[in-house]
Amino acid sequence: MTDSYLSHDPENLPPVLVTGVAGFIGFHAAQRLLAQGRRVVGVDNFSPYYDVQLKRDRLAQLRPHSAFRFVELNIADKVAMEALWRTEGPFVEVIHLAAQAGVRYSLINPYEYITTNCMGHLTVMEMCRHTANFRHLVYASSSSVYGGNEKLPFSVQDDVSHPISLYAATKRSDELMSQSYSHLYNMPQTGLRFFTVYGPWGRPDMSLFIFTKAIVAGEKVPVFNHGQMKRDFTYVDDIVSGVVAALAHPPAREVNKAPHRVLNIGNTRSENLMDFIRLIEAELGRKANIEFMDMQPGDVPETFADISETTAITGFKPTTTIAQGVPRFVAWYKDYYKVS
Repeated sequence: MTDSYLSHDPENLPPVLVTGVAGFIGFHAAQRLLAQGRRVVGVDNFSPYYDVQLKRDRLAQLRPHSAFRFVELNIADKVAMEALWRTEGPFVEVIHLAAQAGVRYSLINPYEYITTNCMGHLTVMEMCRHTANFRHLVYASSSSVYGGNEKLPFSVQDDVSHPISLYAATKRSDELMSQSYSHLYNMPQTGLRFFTVYGPWGRPDMSLFIFTKAIVAGEKVPVFNHGQMKRDFTYVDDIVSGVVAALAHPPAREVNKAPHRVLNIGNTRSENLMDFIRLIEAELGRKANIEFMDMQPGDVPETFADISETTAITGFKPTTTIAQGVPRFVAWYKDYYKVS
């Protein structure tokens, strides 16, 4: 899953910019690139949406690498981004993962989603389009764009014109903005629709983290839609394999065709949420005190990724089942939080 651009002397290549580098996926993506011998410049603004210490602890894992540089800034700050390009760049490859995440939080703080997800995305694209010999912008979209789609599995050919949360609307807006910039400026871009990501160093607002924390504390475990939920749970290492594979395969610049595409990155399995919880119980050796609840606004009962186009273009194939991935997360959780 490499091309000629990456086949020789990766240390001599220009650095890759990773936005949201202290975030869950950004941290793992930076680790993978560094392991491949690439130089990485990471940016993050340490948004207090969830535990900032967790973000700083992720970053602490990256700082010892001599090929890693970190700059604290807000991607929506045009002046700060221009300064970054002057002092650390220019960047011809960008992995743009900084975003305000979470479907449920978008019901509480909608303004943050427009500022970070839309204005931030625009600012990143503006920097890229003024960069000579720019090669590829890979950015995070989300399976949330599929909204209430009842056709399974979700295909990138499906209609996504009816988002059911503001978060999803901002991610779809990013895709549309990227399409227009690729058309106007012939700038290669790939949007990746991630399906429920989990694994070590995960986000505290995600289901695996919430369930594990509640079971350890002996608290009630909130399970929406009375347990009738299915998710395409995708292990973070597989997600990062998809990100790096996409980066190595920019869309071709063709006459009368914008070099922009959207791909699914998922596990191609739709797992029952209750099976997921049982794996956590088994690893912790404790039973969950489940509280069944109604479906929350903006949520969907099932997700399931069709990755046939992703595989055809990049060679990406997920390899991690939840029976493998959940124990790895629980082991990390017990170590990080000193759970006996």
